[in-house]
Amino acid sequence: MIRLYDYLPSGNGYKVRLLLTQLAIPFERIELDIIAGETRTPKFLAKFPNGRIPAVELDDGKLLFESNAIITYFADGTPFLSADRFERAQILQWLFFEQYSHEPYIASVRFLVMYPQVQDDRRQILTLMRRRGYDALAVMDSHLKSREWFVGGRYSIADIALYAYTHVANEGGFDLSGYAAIQTWLERVKSQPRHIPITKS
Repeated sequence: MIRLYDYLPSGNGYKVRLLLTQLAIPFERIELDIIAGETRTPKFLAKFPNGRIPAVELDDGKLLFESNAIITYFADGTPFLSADRFERAQILQWLFFEQYSHEPYIASVRFLVMYPQVQDDRRQILTLMRRRGYDALAVMDSHLKSREWFVGGRYSIADIALYAYTHVANEGGFDLSGYAAIQTWLERVKSQPRHIPITKS
């Protein structure tokens, strides 16, 4: 069985849990406490040198890390990843946007707010990070004003990747009330078959 190394509050881990559940792929979830450094042990680093979750160990022993690489792997050959060459590139475009322009700000601000005890130099630029997070939300809202989904008129891993931290952005102090298109889209994602909340292990 697939093993998913995870940390329940993590949006990055949630992406993988959500997709696997929606694809009805069974997996064993292994909880690791990132605050306690459980992903920095020699045993874990020997398998996953980036020292982060999520990470997966496939049934054949192959190893994979980085959330968007993992969901791309599992989505291949399913409706969650288009077979059309251009649409696949568009999905990758939004996955890259999520990791470069969205996650470093929205997810990181949420982390700093949720764990005030963690020493982190980024606290010095929290105001800047929050502003950049709002910039990412503005891009998303503008895109969604004229469409239901991010790519190709249907739910895909582009939506899963961006949903993961957007739907809990309020936990980082982000106010989504001014982003009507995002709010409607969040409800659409939530209504998809076999949807699970981030709190479900």
